[in-house]
Amino acid sequence: MSDIIRLLPDSVANQIAAGEVIQRPASAAKEMLENAIDSGADAIELIIKDSGKTLIQIIDNGCGMSPTDARMSFERHATSKIKEAADLFKIHTFGFRGEALASIAAIAHVELKSRRHEDELGTQILIEGSSFKSQQPCACSAGTSISVKNLFYNVPARRNFLKSDQAEMRHILEEFQRVVLVNPQIAFGLTSNGKVLFKLPAANLKQRISNVFGSNFHEKLLAVNQDSDVVNITGFVGKPENAKRTKGEQYFFANQRYIRHPYLNHAVEDAFKELIPEGHFPTYFLYLQVDPSTIDINIHPTKTEVNFQDHQTIYAMLRSAVKQAIGRFSLSSTLDFEAEQSFQTFFPKDRPVVMPGIHVDTEFNPFAKNKQPELRLSPDLREDKTSARGWEQLFELPSPQNQSPAEENKTLTIGSDFEQEQTSRGFMQLNGRYIVSRVKSNLMVVDQQAAHERVLFEKFTERVELKKAHSQQLLFPLTVNLSASDAELVSELTGEFFFIGFQIEHFGGNSFIIQGVPADLHAENVQMLFESVLETYKHNQLGLKIDKQQNLLRSMARNMAIKPGKSMLPEEMQSLLDDLFSCQVPNISPSGRNIILMISTDEIEKRFGQ
Repeated sequence: MSDIIRLLPDSVANQIAAGEVIQRPASAAKEMLENAIDSGADAIELIIKDSGKTLIQIIDNGCGMSPTDARMSFERHATSKIKEAADLFKIHTFGFRGEALASIAAIAHVELKSRRHEDELGTQILIEGSSFKSQQPCACSAGTSISVKNLFYNVPARRNFLKSDQAEMRHILEEFQRVVLVNPQIAFGLTSNGKVLFKLPAANLKQRISNVFGSNFHEKLLAVNQDSDVVNITGFVGKPENAKRTKGEQYFFANQRYIRHPYLNHAVEDAFKELIPEGHFPTYFLYLQVDPSTIDINIHPTKTEVNFQDHQTIYAMLRSAVKQAIGRFSLSSTLDFEAEQSFQTFFPKDRPVVMPGIHVDTEFNPFAKNKQPELRLSPDLREDKTSARGWEQLFELPSPQNQSPAEENKTLTIGSDFEQEQTSRGFMQLNGRYIVSRVKSNLMVVDQQAAHERVLFEKFTERVELKKAHSQQLLFPLTVNLSASDAELVSELTGEFFFIGFQIEHFGGNSFIIQGVPADLHAENVQMLFESVLETYKHNQLGLKIDKQQNLLRSMARNMAIKPGKSMLPEEMQSLLDDLFSCQVPNISPSGRNIILMISTDEIEKRFGQ
């Protein structure tokens, strides 16, 4: 029997490596951006066509490559950064394993042009699916330009599994943002299908964050700064009131590299504990600087997962640093510690020091007003508290035999705990969340928020199906500045927004003008509602397999529905239930929650042991 084990051809080995390193167009863009940064460039341009499926091009003004280096860069495991195994634990750069370009060249048509600053001519290389086509001198700018065309052209199964252009473009934007946020000293540009999405000048970190996510971010950030022998922590966290329902703007960087670390993420969320609503997540941009010998970044092909040698200490210090930043913000709302001259305003130097005095109002009677509500007793029982008459006489309840139909609909108040509860027209609101009513011999409890979600969802669905928009014009059009990924999302959903009632126009860049809103919208802060709808939409995308129209309708209904804690008049409860029972599916909310709970008399009797 002949031998059966043999070495794989380089082209096959590169395609296997590409399956690990290059998962989608965004992966290729990330690897090439990091190579451009390692080249020492201070200006980098990313050009995209068809969400990277047709073209991904990186142009930088870095050091460039000699003809030999340009050819060697496409060889597998060819790198200028690693000479021995010990170097793996002293890495300060991005790409170092020499797999990226070889993997990309195995699954695409690649054109490289590169020239060193000291050379007069550069070199041009053409490669198709790991097959070397040509290398020749060429005239080009100093630096490197690499174009990746027809990605996955020879791996049709992988190409067929790519998402829509909008989804793939959002992945590219995410990778682009991760790179630019850790390199604010470098100017970046991003162009997609001839449209300039970003033109970011070199700036400080806070300005870079604002340039990427919108100018309104500048006022939402709190500085974090903590130095120690173990780790240096810098960056920003969002103010507690700006927490979102999705983990959108959450970025960790270790030694200038984007990382995912659930353990450290828990440290930040724990610092925000009890400061943000349940189900919301804080915003943060945190940068950790540690000794390279105490971190292992080579445990995942994409280098986004790392191991810290002293992770427990880093956890404690990170939590403390974030808490300190929040604490400074809480105090600065009342005192500005940096503006010391403010103290002189309140305490002039020529003002005499006087012992503070205590003034007592001797006529103050704490029992004169605002007494605690008490159980309303009959006049006889107020006079004779030892009377042994029946317990029913303790409450001022009319006799059922003598009650008229009109009197039956009057508000019933029993004791102080129920003083705000109303049963007019047979309805009572419980804890500002539930509507309670009697239906035949049963007790019906309705979740008012879930009920309103169902009503709004079916109303919006009907409008979209009939292509009838019900909109009201804003007296003053509202300009909304969004992040690049959110701007792409709004552009994708413009048609769906229109039939719901939003009239939105693109204002250039990542800005939009809202000219009109749904006619039945009563929210005072339209921008906050609009941003909340986008956050809910993105949250649904993570776990629900529904189309974009259904997702948007659910998100709109969720954010426009009555919130828990809102008091409702009997007429409002009646109207809501009338609308609910006219729906096609009145018992289940769009998100799958039960709306109605029926409690039978038998069940109540069982609870009383009857």
